[in-house]
Amino acid sequence: MFLKRIQLGLIHLAVAMTLVPINSTLNRVMIKELAFSATLVAILASLPYLLSPIQVLIGSFSDRHPLWGWRRTPYIVLGLVFCVLGVVLSPLAAFVLAENFWVGLLFGLFAFGAWGMGFNFATVSYFSLATDLSGEKERGSTISVMFFMMIIGIIGTSLLLSRLVDPYSPQVLVQAFWIVGIIALVLGLLGLIKLEKRTSVPGVSREERYSWRVLGSTILENKQATLFFIYLIILLIALLGQDILLEPYGGTAFGLSVNETTRITSIWGAFTLIALVAAGALERRVSKRSVALWGGAIALVGFILIAASGVIINAGVFYAGVILLGLGTGFSTVSNLSLMLDMTTAAKVGLFIGAWGMANAASRLIGALLSGVVRDILTQVLQNPVYAYVIVFSLLAALLLISLMLLRRIDVAAFRQEDEEISFIEQAALAGEV
Repeated sequence: MFLKRIQLGLIHLAVAMTLVPINSTLNRVMIKELAFSATLVAILASLPYLLSPIQVLIGSFSDRHPLWGWRRTPYIVLGLVFCVLGVVLSPLAAFVLAENFWVGLLFGLFAFGAWGMGFNFATVSYFSLATDLSGEKERGSTISVMFFMMIIGIIGTSLLLSRLVDPYSPQVLVQAFWIVGIIALVLGLLGLIKLEKRTSVPGVSREERYSWRVLGSTILENKQATLFFIYLIILLIALLGQDILLEPYGGTAFGLSVNETTRITSIWGAFTLIALVAAGALERRVSKRSVALWGGAIALVGFILIAASGVIINAGVFYAGVILLGLGTGFSTVSNLSLMLDMTTAAKVGLFIGAWGMANAASRLIGALLSGVVRDILTQVLQNPVYAYVIVFSLLAALLLISLMLLRRIDVAAFRQEDEEISFIEQAALAGEV
């Protein structure tokens, strides 16, 4: 199982590598160097997540419809290809947008949309595969290895990009994105070699396929699943809402260059990595919910410091906030993904993973739009972009606090009890029909 975890980690790493250039370096260039509004950048960066509902369809479809004997692999390959296509086209779209708005906008919709399609196809498929391959007791270890490798990939990609774009020029940026895309594709394909066993499973009848009503009711009929879904969305809005603003904030408030702000991601990643290792060890001694609470609290303090750094204009306080945000994200990642897998019905793995993936994508969409729009409005009102950033980070801190309050009400044992009751009722109803 150890080798399979490494392979799953390679796939997770590959997809994450394609996200780093778009969500760190490119958004900084678009907002600071090209002077696009944060709202426009947020719309483009979050547009792919409008496609997130397809995760539920992909997950439930792949549960029942293997392609050429593989249940997950074909969807992962397709996802990787689209992710790489998106990452190599996105900087070209940004530069065309600066020259010709409408042509560039169409180009941007295609480039970011391609990455979004790839992200949705790949993530639901490899998380479903991870659940298929790991037993309940092994899930925490599998998630830890996957995210450990992902963070290493994020750190490495960030450091590589900071070197490749120094000194910065449009041509250098495009070349750097190509290099990252090719490396990601090779690593992802290596991870897939002999990972999933080929099986021969017959297709299903029309009556066994999920409708949208069934897809929604599967989550809503279990109160604990619904509560976890809401909690996950609010938590991720807070943690992910800073993605498009953290580097432009560093450039605006403290005068950091492109390669310096790109390194912010590596600092965040390094401390996320430390927390991932610690969280994996803690889960054997402490409940997953407790680790999630600690992670959320640490990230909350991180946001407070990041906001405060803009008020006192102190880069040291800013970096301290980034470090705590990384630690909190690491603790939250392992614990909440383990909770997510615990709150997944074995018979509907793809469906549930798709639903949780949709929550992740919806959170990125809402978080990016909320952060970008509020930043632009407040910049116009206050005539001070730094204070606009400060208020946005304070708002994300408030959302994180709300998520921690919801987390205290989540109970995995109650979820399983409700699920058993629902299954019994479904079986009884089926017996009555027969």
